[in-house]
Amino acid sequence: MSLAVEKLDGSMAKLTIEVPAEELDKAIKAAYNKNKHRFAIPGFRKGKVPQHLIEKMYGPEMFYEDAANELIQEHYPEEVDNCEEEIVSRPEIDVEQLEKGKPFIFTALVALKPEIKLGEYKGVEVEKQDTAVTDEEVDKELDRVRKENGRKVDITDRAAKLDDEVTIDFEGFVDGEAFEGGKGTNHKLVLGSHSFIDTFEDQIVDKNIGDEFDVNVTFPEEYHAENLAGKPAVFKVKLNAITETELPELDDEFAEEVSEFDTLDAYKADIRKTLEYRKETAAKRAKQEAAIEKIAEAAEVEIPEQMIAYYQENMFNEMTQNLRYQGLDMNMYLKMMKTSKETMLENIKPDAIARIKNSLALDKIAELEGIVASDEDVQEEIKKMAESYMMEPEKLEEIMGEKEKNNIKKDIAARKALEFVADNCKEV
Repeated sequence: MSLAVEKLDGSMAKLTIEVPAEELDKAIKAAYNKNKHRFAIPGFRKGKVPQHLIEKMYGPEMFYEDAANELIQEHYPEEVDNCEEEIVSRPEIDVEQLEKGKPFIFTALVALKPEIKLGEYKGVEVEKQDTAVTDEEVDKELDRVRKENGRKVDITDRAAKLDDEVTIDFEGFVDGEAFEGGKGTNHKLVLGSHSFIDTFEDQIVDKNIGDEFDVNVTFPEEYHAENLAGKPAVFKVKLNAITETELPELDDEFAEEVSEFDTLDAYKADIRKTLEYRKETAAKRAKQEAAIEKIAEAAEVEIPEQMIAYYQENMFNEMTQNLRYQGLDMNMYLKMMKTSKETMLENIKPDAIARIKNSLALDKIAELEGIVASDEDVQEEIKKMAESYMMEPEKLEEIMGEKEKNNIKKDIAARKALEFVADNCKEV
């Protein structure tokens, strides 16, 4: 087995990988065993035709493609792991030599991590974030907790008003025709939540239980259903029930019920402390992001298109996974948004480039400042990962290869570099 690396212009490289002839012969034999059941020749039972006879009748190339694919899938990742260069794209594979009894040779055109030239990365100016917590914000959080702990009360002696939860039957019509998905029975809706389109909820205000009425709305121009986008609609609505949330009194008893504190003042002080922590955490993150973005924007780097495409695809896959967590399918999402994967990939491109530049800048800063991950840092990260996988840290470390550990070290160093940048920037 041998690997030769030829560096090309534009942070590209051609890897030439040579596999011994014996391995190619074994792969061809494996391809024969995998496919021999497909051949039927008079005088032989199906699946029992000898390899040499098939090759004589159809040519020795009959099993080359399967053999080549098997060898590429096996040896390309191995050689990439052994390669001293940092490869940052998927390979473009070409077969150079594929002949029985000779070494199998293939090449892979890949992008290498490009060199980045930084400007000044210490003392960059970023906007100072306000972390002060107002009395209004504390009161808003108290109101949220009150609503969560409120008691639902059926209303029968008045009309519906904002903040009530109503139960309705409805059916929608466009141009006099009912449309798919526009009908519901005993649907619960909080008035003022803006869950329904346009002024739908406003037109239920002041209606009484048992009232049947029309609600006139217009679908947004960008509505996901093309047949409804921008069109006026009429909903036939019946109001079945009204409930309101009876809020608990804001007193010491309330504080005792919803928290570990004995008094309302102590509970409010804790809410303020929690909100301050959230704001400070968000401000720290915003400061870090603003600083590294400013540094990356000023940097000089030539990013290979293959690297950008690699990041675009990874970001698209992340979106697909996030949709799956929400119970959505990407193909269905693309139809709803009236777009395509190709369009989404193109829309992602600026973010992919920004992500690459930020990453390269952080790696360079870590290099220039001698920022590295200590053994303790790595062990702590493995411990966190093990907890998320519900494994023992020792077990997880056992099954980890050097590549995985090196990636952990790089991630930790990048995080430390990000903290370094934020600590050395100026807030204005």
